Amino acid sequence: MMKMTGKAFAKKLFGAKYERLSRTLLMDVIIFWGLYIAGFQVQVAASVRILMISAFTAGVMWQALSSRDNAVELKHMLMLPQHGRGFVFSYIAALGAYTVLTKTGLLLAVLLAVSAWKPIEMIGMAISMLHAVLMAAAIYSLRKYWYAGGLWATAIVSAILFLRNELLLDLLLLVNGFVAILILWKADGYSFYQGESEKSHAIKQRKRGSLWRYFFRYLSCHRNYLVNTAVMWCVAIVMPYFLREMAGLSVVPVGFAILSLNTPICILLSCDCDLEQAVRFLPGQKQRFCIPYCLFIFCCNMAADAIFLCSWQIQNGGVTVLMIAGAVFFALQSAVLSVLLEWFYPIRGWKIESDLWHHPRKYVVPVVMLLLAGAACVWPVLLYVLLVLLALETIVLLSQLVGLHPHVGGFFS
Repeated sequence: MMKMTGKAFAKKLFGAKYERLSRTLLMDVIIFWGLYIAGFQVQVAASVRILMISAFTAGVMWQALSSRDNAVELKHMLMLPQHGRGFVFSYIAALGAYTVLTKTGLLLAVLLAVSAWKPIEMIGMAISMLHAVLMAAAIYSLRKYWYAGGLWATAIVSAILFLRNELLLDLLLLVNGFVAILILWKADGYSFYQGESEKSHAIKQRKRGSLWRYFFRYLSCHRNYLVNTAVMWCVAIVMPYFLREMAGLSVVPVGFAILSLNTPICILLSCDCDLEQAVRFLPGQKQRFCIPYCLFIFCCNMAADAIFLCSWQIQNGGVTVLMIAGAVFFALQSAVLSVLLEWFYPIRGWKIESDLWHHPRKYVVPVVMLLLAGAACVWPVLLYVLLVLLALETIVLLSQLVGLHPHVGGFFS
């Protein structure tokens, strides 16, 4: 029974013939070899390497466990008569293999290619990956006691950072992983299932209202999206400290470009097939949806940019009107490009929501923004040209928005 359950989940995640796994492993080998022959090397301490691998693996594992699409498959599997320990560990093994082989494998390939390491250290990295999978699953099964899980995670992160002896650290991770296994031993399949009452989808609430109400309702139903936004705000606070040596107008656009990397709010159509069908099926919804969606992403980007500018003023000083105008340009331009990508090139064929978060398309808009920021640094006059384009673009958006029906987003009515 356990073997059949694990095989069913694995085929769902990796494909009917595990074709996705072979493609991912081939890409990891290509990336490793390309970086290795380039000869680029950086110093990475063992504790930092383990922390990176552990945090990344645990984060992806948590996303996989909380995936709404994955919850549907789990609900069907829970209809089977047996969903005890065998079911739990087969489910965790399938998600853990997906996390390690398709996501952490890429990070591991990059770390091994650009940093010096010893073969014995591979054992520690393997232990950290296994430990992260087990601990994330254990905390998720006890998510009602979130405060205990938070303290547990904080204690482990502190141990990784301050425990210098690598052998003792590996032993600690092994012992902690064994504790996680004991917790999972007491769990059942329902410990990992999120019912409709816990995470209902916002599209099902069809009350009359605007798209803005839908957007905020959607975020309230997907708390991990809010967490990602909060992380970007924290990055906006600390970034001026790292950019202090290059203080000046020329480096500020680079910060705006980095802060445009807020994936969850830019994949609304890709992650919600029902919403996309409703938007594309009803007449006139292209304009009614895309413009408010663009303004919503703009507000999210502008909030991060405003925090960045406030932090810059406190730490470095010298914020000018031109910097503020640049923030408006980069926030609006990244929003427009994100909406255009979602409308014309939505992501298809994904298995769980974690695939959307880590899809290569997420880097298209930030890379374009970085190129514009770099060009503005080399040719400052280009920034003034961009601001003129911003003014024209804003006029067009406002004129289209005014022309809409007062109740924008009528497909919710």
